[in-house]
Formats: sequence, C-alpha cells, structure tokens
Amino acid sequence: MAVWPVKTFNFDENKAKKAVKLLLESFGEDLSREGIKRTPERVAAFYKEALSGNACDPMEIASVHYETEDHEEIVLVKDISFYSLCEHHLLPFFGKAHIAYIPKKDRIIGVSKLIRLIEVFANRLQLQERLTKQVADTVMCSVKPRGVMVVLEAEHLCMTMRGTKKPGSKMITSAMRGIFLKDARSRAEALSLLR
Repeated sequence: MAVWPVKTFNFDENKAKKAVKLLLESFGEDLSREGIKRTPERVAAFYKEALSGNACDPMEIASVHYETEDHEEIVLVKDISFYSLCEHHLLPFFGKAHIAYIPKKDRIIGVSKLIRLIEVFANRLQLQERLTKQVADTVMCSVKPRGVMVVLEAEHLCMTMRGTKKPGSKMITSAMRGIFLKDARSRAEALSLLR
C-alpha cells in the first residue's frame, strides 16, 4: 500500500500570471481589452485555490478518531461532490465520491474527515484512478479499519469538450482494501448501499 507524501506547495503567482498572459497572446488576444485585463490575476487565483491540496498532509486530516465508540459495521458516506483538475489537459473533472469502511473496535474516524480527504486529494493535479487509490490507502494507513471501499463517478471535460466530445459520459473507479477484497458478502453489502 502506497503512502502519499506531502508535496512542497510553492505556488508562484507571478509566474502563473505571466504564463496566462503568454497563453492569451498566443490566442491573438488584446491584453488591454476590458474583459481580459484582469484574466491573468483571476486565473492565477483560481489555480492557487484549485491546487491547494498540495499544501495539506492527508495523514493529519485522517488522524482524528473517536476511540470511545464500539461500532464494527459498515460506515458509508456517499454522494460527496468533488472537483479536480486532470493533469493531462488541465481541464476539470467532477462528480461524486463514496467512501465505505468497516472500523475495528474503537477506531472510528469523523465523517467530516472523510470528506476533507476527498477535498485534499482532489485539489491537486490528478488522475481519477490515483485519487481513488490515495483516499483508500490513507484511510487504511491511518484508521486501520477492517476494510475500506472508495468509488468515484466523474465526468471529464477532456471527453466532454474535446476529443470524443461525449457530454454526460462518466468514468467510475473503485479501490477496495482489506475485507472488501476478501469477503464477497461485505463487498456486496457495501455496493448495495451505494445504489
């Protein structure tokens, strides 16, 4: 199981603004035009926010546990909205994430922590497959549950706006760890809760 290191996040806003100016010039745009004057600043601010997950350590987020509860059944958080940027085209992909896990006695993570894990990993240049694995591996490493299942459903603008041009097409990825890999009944129960 991979451990996902924290990247150093040194976002250079001035370089980002210069890059956007060059890009606009390559389109033949007039940088003094009213609608475009502040575009480099807006785009740089957007990317700084959209990539802010690079500044967070996911293991710190997942480290808070409630150790007084005695629950060893499926915990599922579904329909978590997320947005990310494809590292191949710098275009968004967006959709819903679902996380199920079976805690060991006295090892329950707060629901908001699961949602924050999605946000931290989604706020990076990503591949959907990697994002799915990163969340599953972080929960396994930190919470040490009996098992974890992560399912992501997303629409990719690189398929919607270019290339195949198929709006509404969704990519579904899953990562299963622990009991969800070994026990078909547990896996089937979690999948039935997703429907």
